[in-house]
Amino acid sequence: MTLKIERFRARVRLSGELRSEHLDQVKAELQKCGASVVLDLEEVNLADVEGVRFLNGCEAKGISVVHCSPYIREWMSRERRQRETSGDKRKKGQIPSKDEHVGHE
Repeated sequence: MTLKIERFRARVRLSGELRSEHLDQVKAELQKCGASVVLDLEEVNLADVEGVRFLNGCEAKGISVVHCSPYIREWMSRERRQRETSGDKRKKGQIPSKDEHVGHE
């Protein structure tokens, strides 16, 4: 299924499936809206992990994500918690960051 994107002033409304291959188009529409943009997900029925991470990034930048289905909202929360937990472990040196190389001698 595809993703339908509608823009009206400072609101971008999505319908369908939010997948990684659609994110560039969504970003372009959001940029056209300027400040105080709202991302309306009322008609989104499915998202992949990159879509969920994108939504978290939108909220982190101050973009309002509204009418989000409960399962996507819960997934967003779990992704944030997981990122925070792995970030804390990285700071303490418990796990290497993606830039660090772990070698076996």
